[in-house]
This record gives sequence, structure tokens and C-alpha cells, in this order.
Amino acid sequence: MFELQKVEKKFPGVHALKGIDFTIKRGEIVGLVGENGAGKSTLMKVIYGAYQHDGGQVLVDGRAVRFHNPRQAMDMGVGMVFQEQSLIPNLTVMENIFLGFEQQFVRLGVVNWRKMATAARQQLDKVKLSIDPAMVTSKLSFAQRQLVELAKVLTLEERVQGDLVILLDEPTSVLAKEEIELLFSLVRDLRNRASFIFVSHRLDEVIELSDRIYVMKDGSVVDVVDGKDADVASIQHKMVGRNISKEYYREEKQKPFDAAKPLLEVHGISLAGRYKDISLKLHAGEVLCLVGVEGSGREAILRTIFGLQKPHLGHVTLKGRRVETFSAAHGVECGVGYVPRERKVEGMVGGMTVYENMTLSQMRNYSNAGVLEIGREKELARDWIKRLSIKASSENVDCANLSGGNQQKVVLAKWRSGGSDIILLDHPTRGLDIGAKEDVYDMVRDMCGAGVGIILVADTLEEAIGLSHTIAVIRDGEIRKWYDCPPGGKPSLYDLIHYMT
Repeated sequence: MFELQKVEKKFPGVHALKGIDFTIKRGEIVGLVGENGAGKSTLMKVIYGAYQHDGGQVLVDGRAVRFHNPRQAMDMGVGMVFQEQSLIPNLTVMENIFLGFEQQFVRLGVVNWRKMATAARQQLDKVKLSIDPAMVTSKLSFAQRQLVELAKVLTLEERVQGDLVILLDEPTSVLAKEEIELLFSLVRDLRNRASFIFVSHRLDEVIELSDRIYVMKDGSVVDVVDGKDADVASIQHKMVGRNISKEYYREEKQKPFDAAKPLLEVHGISLAGRYKDISLKLHAGEVLCLVGVEGSGREAILRTIFGLQKPHLGHVTLKGRRVETFSAAHGVECGVGYVPRERKVEGMVGGMTVYENMTLSQMRNYSNAGVLEIGREKELARDWIKRLSIKASSENVDCANLSGGNQQKVVLAKWRSGGSDIILLDHPTRGLDIGAKEDVYDMVRDMCGAGVGIILVADTLEEAIGLSHTIAVIRDGEIRKWYDCPPGGKPSLYDLIHYMT
């Protein structure tokens, strides 16, 4: 029903797609995997109409088409559920579902809100989500917003003749296990209405859900694997062109931290509804991991330490000085860097260049009498691009056009280049491929070697165990268990899960 034949896409200095052949049949779930920079995002944007292909053909039901924008793709039944979510938080659920298509509920210039709410409930029923359509979207959980995104795409059923193609871009990246199972169940139930293209770096999930899996590398499809015959190791090898090292988390580079040099001390802090009576120490060269289920309070603790949230009780000491002012500016001034979970929302500024993003937190160091010294900014960026092997044609590239792994490197370079010696990492490998994750793990070990203290909220328990010197298990906003994690003496998954749940 949908096919790409020898599709090409080039950007200045980059051959992003090289003769891509891609087919999807009715009711099929097709997986799409590859390293960051392999061309997955470009391919998705061509299918969705955000990019126009330079060569080859896109065919729908055997007829060649060219989408000049996403609206045209939607009119042909192609929809997308975005990784970073496209919902507008201060609009209601029903306004988001019918955004751009409100005219069907308007008469004489007046919106019939009751009619829109009824129609929205019908869409929400498709994804088995029972919420008030008039609720403001910002009040929903991430998982609920993800389902609203899917409901929004499924409105195409009523507007389009024929079958749908729905692109799922990293839909499970921050979902809990039971939420992932619900999403997969919904996708399977919807196969009689739509075909799916499923993009994820979680290869076990891709294998579980997909009928066929396309593996991309360097802008080309290197293999198409039947889902029943696929295994994680062989797909990893095809993606990166090498076997993944057994020392994936760089445990051989883990050195003891400096117990005589505390960088941060937290004394009995509490924040109503988020966490209570939290006390911890972070030392130079230490990775302290906060482990817990979604909503356990981990993220709120990080945001308090950075200065974004003020605790109701207790106090924080940075390098021996008690924190009186809780603000991001004060945190940065004290040498605290924060890599947030929502990288594209809080971690970087799309539309600004790589060098502008790297120096964003240290502008005063690159100005003279109020005038920016752009040459020095660019020199710093070129140095860090080389140091971290950031794949960017130059420091002048828009940061939004980099792959996820390279964006994350830019965010980390922003803090390291500014001299931050306390780094807070909230899901730093979320949405990154195998190779990009290894790069981040190398950076973590290198930062520890330079005396940086790191507090980590990891993407998986394996990552937490592999990277940490110390683990604090948090449940219901309280620290329930501490673990020392020397190489060869780390706790098991079951040890952590026992105190998490």
C-alpha cells in the first residue's frame, strides 16, 4: 500500500538517503532501526512530507505522489506520533485532537464545544483512554499525552478514504513497562485500520512488535529482517558494523571517587507531594544514581539541586556553602549543570547554532563591553566538536538539525566547557542508539576522571548498575536503600526492584 523506490535526499555536504527501497503492506507493523545519523529521521520526514525527496519515487497504492508538506501527507492517510510530542500544553485535549480541523464544529463563527467534545470522546475510545476531553493537556501524564497523540492521528480515518500509515517515532522512550504493554496492545488492535512504521532504539521492543525490520546505516538500508528470525545481537552488529563490547558501561574505567572531597550535600529536604527527608552526598569523581519507578521523586530531586524547585524543608550545601537562592542562574554560577529529560524542550534551543548552544550558559565569558566575541565562541565550539567527535559539518549548523546523540553531546559540552563540576543527568541516553550511548558512557567516565560529580537518573536499571559508584533506591519520595557499586560487586536487578516496588 505504501512504497519508496530508490529514494534519495541530499543536504549541503551530506548524502542523507542513498537509494532507499522501503515497502509497507496493509495491516503490517514495520520496524525501522539504525544509529543516530543513519538516516531514520530523514526517511520519516520524507514519508511524512516534511522533506521532499530529491530522487526516486514515493508510491501510495501504486500511484506516484509527492508530498510538499505534512498536510498533504495527512490528506493521503499518513500520520505521525512524535517522540517529543506535538501537543500544545495549554490547549484542551479536544482542541489538540482537532487542531487545524476545527471548522467542522464551527457555525456562524461560533465553535460548538459540546459537539467537539463528543467527537473527541469517539477518538479517545479508539485508544481506550477515558479522560475528560475538556481537560487542559498539560495536566496529563506523558503516557496519556502519547495516547492523545495517537487519537489525534486516528482522526484521519474519518477524513481519508483508504488505509492509514502511522509513524511511531520512539513512542516508548519514557513509558513504564505496563504503559508500553498497553500501547503495543493498542497498535496490534488497530492493524485492521492502519499500518505502522515503528522507530525505536529499544531493539527488543522492535523485535517483539514488528513483522519486518529495516536496518539502516549511513543513509542506506543494509538489511531487512523478518521479525520472527530477528535477535538483538545480530541487529546491533548490522547497525554499527561491529560487535558491541562486553564492557558496554565502561566498568573497566570506573575508578574510586574522592571520599574526602564532597561537592554537594543534601540535608533532609522535602517537597510536598514529590519527596520527603532526602539526604545524600556527592563526591568528586562519583556517579550517584537515583533509582525508582516513574513518579518516585527522582526527577524532582534533580530539579531542586539545580535550583528549579525550592524545597519546603531542609537545605542544600554546594562546595561547603549553603544554598539560599534557588534558581537556575544560581545553580549555573555554582558550577551545576543539568541535562534534562526533555532535551529539545529544555536542554537546547532549536534555531540556534551549535556554537550558540554551547556558550549559552556562559555568555559573560564571551562578551566585551556588552559585545559578543563570536570568533572565540566558534573556536571553543570547534574544539569541543573535535573532542567529542560531534557529527556536524561546522559549528554554524542549526543544532535542531543534528541527530539526537549529537544534540546530547552539544548539551554536555555546554556544561563541561563552562567548567561545571556537578552534572545532573536525567535520562541522558533516552532516544539514543547503541553507538551514541557508548559515547555518552565514555563521557561519563572521562568526567569522573576529571573530578566531576554526577547524579544520574538512568534510562534502564542495567545502565544504572553499570555506571554507578553508588545507588540510592527511591520509593514514594523516600530513599529506601543504599548500595555501593564497585566493579565486580554491583547489586542485581532483583536487588533494586525489591526496594523499588
